[in-house]
Amino acid sequence: MPRGPFGIPDVRPIPPALPVNTDEHFVEIDGARMRYLRSGSGPPIVLVHGLLGYSFSWRYVIPALSEYCTVYAVDLLGTGFSDRPVKLDCQLQPSAERLLQFLRKVGLSSFSLLGTSHGGALSIQLAAMAAKTEEFQLQRLILVAPVNPWSPHGRWLAPAIGSRIGSWLFLNASAAQSVIYPWALRRLYGDPTRITAGTLEGYAAPAALPGFLEYGVKIASHWRGLLRELETALPDIAHYPTLLMWGECDRAVYASSAQHLRQQFRHCELVVFPGAGHLPYEEAADDFNRELIRFLTKPDPSTRAVHHPGAPTSETLSR
Repeated sequence: MPRGPFGIPDVRPIPPALPVNTDEHFVEIDGARMRYLRSGSGPPIVLVHGLLGYSFSWRYVIPALSEYCTVYAVDLLGTGFSDRPVKLDCQLQPSAERLLQFLRKVGLSSFSLLGTSHGGALSIQLAAMAAKTEEFQLQRLILVAPVNPWSPHGRWLAPAIGSRIGSWLFLNASAAQSVIYPWALRRLYGDPTRITAGTLEGYAAPAALPGFLEYGVKIASHWRGLLRELETALPDIAHYPTLLMWGECDRAVYASSAQHLRQQFRHCELVVFPGAGHLPYEEAADDFNRELIRFLTKPDPSTRAVHHPGAPTSETLSR
């Protein structure tokens, strides 16, 4: 039987079924089509996925969040089922500028922002750029295990993959995909038995399109510059009401870096999900959604969080 992306038989480049009451849309950015999902009504929030993820990553978040917000979940250019321009500039600032274009195209000026992993780093940059203009008003910022200068993981691996030799080896390792990708997904979970049916297939679907891995290689080639840009951007966003969310057993962006990151904000809550890995919005979806909705709907973003026995660890820093 033919093997498709991730070593899965008969994977086709067809988007998975959308969450209930969710619509698919496209908008043109720099001459390329960018896909996004929209659901719900209320104050708008934009969801930014991580490296090699796409809007599918938010399949458990969108239905819960859409009861309170108008949700916009993007497929960044180069990922998911958006176009993949060959000369796409994947450095942090140009990527954030494309998101600003997206906000203009869909008519958003006041919004909240949720980003995870590399999408969290991108959200930090976007927030810093929004802070310097009166055109956009960012209401609340949620960062889920964002790439940050205090997590050493990736400091050597990402540049190695982004190098000329490393990228060639990475892009030509297709024969090993059937082993590498299922292993990588398991590594992103604190408890791999929580991976639900259809998860690997969902992530594999856009991998059947040309250019899937090239986006990741481009990101990796700018990794050290990305970390420097984040250090510059963080002082500009200290005033935003912020929620940090982390899996206790995150092997991709270490949870220990959260303590350093939260000190960069004046009003910042930290929620750590026991036993979860890098994808708490999948692995601990109910707890994740509960904390997210609480933060978005509370009247005063700087109010100290209350920890309830048996709930995820929740702590607020206000200085």
